[in-house]
Amino acid sequence: MLAAKRAVSLRARPLVASTSAVQAVRRPRLPTSTRYLQSLAHSDRQTDRDTITRLLYSIGTKREVERYLRIFSSSSDASQPAKFAVIKIGGAVLDQIDELALSLSFLYRVGLYPVVLHGAGPQLNSIIEAEGVVPDYIEGVRVTDAKTLQIARRVFLEENLKLVAALEKLGTRARPITSGVFTADFLDKDKYGLVGKITRIDKRPIEASIRAGALPILTSLAESESGQILNVNADIAAGELSKELEPLKIVFLNEKGGLFHGVSGEKLDVINLDEEYDDLLKQPWVKYGTKLKLREFKELLDHLPRSSSVAVISADSLQRELFTDSGAGTLIRRGYKLFKHESVESIGADRLRQVIHDRDPDVLSGDQSVTGVLNSLAKSPYTIYGDEPMDVVAIVTRPEGETPVMSKLLASRSGVLNATVDNVFNSIKKDHKRLFWTARADDENRSWHFERADGSFTRAGRSLFWYGVQDVKEVERIIKGFEESGRIERAYLPVGPSAPPHRAAASSSGLRSYSTMARRSAPVSSRGYATAATSPPSTTPKRLALIGARGFTGQTLTSLLSKHPHLELTHVSSRQLAGYSLEGYDRADIKYSDLSVEDVERMEKDGEVDAWVMALPNGVCKPFVDAVDRGALARKSGEASVVVDLSADYRFEPEWTYGLPELYDRGAISRAKRISNPGCYATSSQLLIAPLLKYIHRDHWPSVFGMSGYSGAGTVAGPPAPDGRPTTAAKVTPESLAGGIRPYALTNHIHEREAGHHLSKLLADPAYPMKVAFIPNVAPWFSGIISVLSMPLHGRVTAKEVQELYEERYKGEKLITIKKDVPGLPDVEGRHGWTVGGFQVHSDGDRAVVVGGLDNLLKGAATQCLQNLNLALGYDEYAGIPL
Repeated sequence: MLAAKRAVSLRARPLVASTSAVQAVRRPRLPTSTRYLQSLAHSDRQTDRDTITRLLYSIGTKREVERYLRIFSSSSDASQPAKFAVIKIGGAVLDQIDELALSLSFLYRVGLYPVVLHGAGPQLNSIIEAEGVVPDYIEGVRVTDAKTLQIARRVFLEENLKLVAALEKLGTRARPITSGVFTADFLDKDKYGLVGKITRIDKRPIEASIRAGALPILTSLAESESGQILNVNADIAAGELSKELEPLKIVFLNEKGGLFHGVSGEKLDVINLDEEYDDLLKQPWVKYGTKLKLREFKELLDHLPRSSSVAVISADSLQRELFTDSGAGTLIRRGYKLFKHESVESIGADRLRQVIHDRDPDVLSGDQSVTGVLNSLAKSPYTIYGDEPMDVVAIVTRPEGETPVMSKLLASRSGVLNATVDNVFNSIKKDHKRLFWTARADDENRSWHFERADGSFTRAGRSLFWYGVQDVKEVERIIKGFEESGRIERAYLPVGPSAPPHRAAASSSGLRSYSTMARRSAPVSSRGYATAATSPPSTTPKRLALIGARGFTGQTLTSLLSKHPHLELTHVSSRQLAGYSLEGYDRADIKYSDLSVEDVERMEKDGEVDAWVMALPNGVCKPFVDAVDRGALARKSGEASVVVDLSADYRFEPEWTYGLPELYDRGAISRAKRISNPGCYATSSQLLIAPLLKYIHRDHWPSVFGMSGYSGAGTVAGPPAPDGRPTTAAKVTPESLAGGIRPYALTNHIHEREAGHHLSKLLADPAYPMKVAFIPNVAPWFSGIISVLSMPLHGRVTAKEVQELYEERYKGEKLITIKKDVPGLPDVEGRHGWTVGGFQVHSDGDRAVVVGGLDNLLKGAATQCLQNLNLALGYDEYAGIPL
């Protein structure tokens, strides 16, 4: 039976206030086994498909998997059966033949037929070297003489048949195609020998294979018009093949599983070429093979529809890349920018008219006219959101002083496939804290709305959705205003009674039947296809509570908050100081209180503050965090508060966001509600090591010798002040150090584990975590840390190159200073940033020594806390921080 007959049809009907795009969810690797697939080899094909589809649910949501299966299945038909995917397999991946065959078999068993093309470079090199031929390359192109070509033909055929045999062993039909597809001319016979440049592609053998129910397995050998066999680079052959077939996905399988940042070593998740290509090519780490790859991908995607994308992944991640929004390796696409317009004229009346005409189901059904939709916009202010090619257009009406309504959300098939609808909706959410909208009750993408709404109900064949309002009486008041002003045509009052189908069980157990009032935040995709429109930093005043303000860090943070332009300190808790006035805060007269966990829970429930800072000793703050969590669940209105914990209690918790903005994802911090503030030593150690990760030597881990002022050792109770106020004193005094330094916690210091744990995320392969050897010392000055890094290197490098790595890694960072000389205490004490310098390399070129420093109470604690608060609350990152 033809693949097209098995395909599930994707109806390309227009969407209004609806979408099937599902946000990214990170999942464990799909559990597969050779034995399992072998057991399926002789089973019924439909049962096979259903079983494997259920297995796919382990790597993504059911909606994700079913949506991609529907899209991929409908991408091909009997006349063009090869439009699903081109998968190019690197020679090194062929050595993982069992894993590779499993991944391809999964696709085959759900009715998908990728076009598979492989290279064999490593295998070819090993054979020709054994036969006394030295591989020769000019500008990355293998020079191919007659003997090399003879060996290449043999190797390609052997590797091709190995893959076909491995697939057939799993019950997957496959057809070897080693000639007849690529026609080529000599690239430059005098220079490269028997190397071809593809001039024509005959896709008939490929399509015949798919129509016969077999995966086509190609090599990259070509033939000239006269019949001469020519060698062609497999990547180039895959690109030319993709231009001819125009598949949805072009997948390059390699052993690394993606493309990686040349300085940090971090895997690149998404590259939007339209937005980032020019800047990427200017980066000093983008050179040689990386630059060539990017140019090839850009040239390829410029020839393909925008729905096509390139993925660079490993063989065992193929399912995760294809069937989840979060993906697995590096995704390369052209990408889009979003726009916002406040008039039809600025977007173009004819363009908008065409979108409404083609996609609005109310217009298509005759319930509305295009002219009527456009005329209705004149009744109140509005904003039109969308992307540049207008694959998604949303209209939000927003009369002064009234709740906004999203009257239209019109998405093309490409807008759904590329998840542009999610980016547009997120842009709307940034602008509007509350929103109402409607969708047809029979909308096939109805679940998308439920996931993004705080509440909903259905009447007369149409569902009403909203977010940002939790009280039903407030909902009724708003809807009454809508109906009186004609902003919503149907009668939705009184609110109720129906609940969405997937929440019916919850309703029967005691929840209100009229709505989905329990808040469910839709997960945030790491791969929104459009480049999100940026909004200016917030200036809205917000309130902060500080729990544990007695120590040095709490006192330092209080002083910083006194100068913050938007953040107001409203509550300060200290059991010993309850009733006394807060010193060092000039904006208001605040007295210390002794907040219990019950007080904290009530305050969070009532929305008394927007953020909490826990400045408590290690192991103490959990009851307060739990109280905030309970209060947030019972909160009647508004968003849950942000919590920043200054202790080490949550620095290893995956549910918490680690807040070191200069190294890790600022976007994640800005979206986070629970942030763990890094330790002072750990901050300096990570900033020291990160630029050198590309040279990490796995057999010899880096070591950091740290010296901190005695304020870092904590406080003890001091003698009472003249007014009876309790005081604090340093636990370690300069006198006790006798003018020297005191080593302590010589092994297993928590900052040692913290630095290694988080730096491992920046490695090219985080599956093998790194370690950091750390030796802390307390010194006879008050504040300031000096850290000396000694790091063995995998490869030779000069001191100048080391300095350039730091300059490139921290370019544009306002709180990082790079100097040539070794930093001293005056460079760090009392300063809000981190300073690095003294770049040296051993004479053997295999060990670097670098010195960095920061103030342990500022960038090591309070200043970094304020950075995290600013990001999470929507302020400028450096608001209130003297630069």
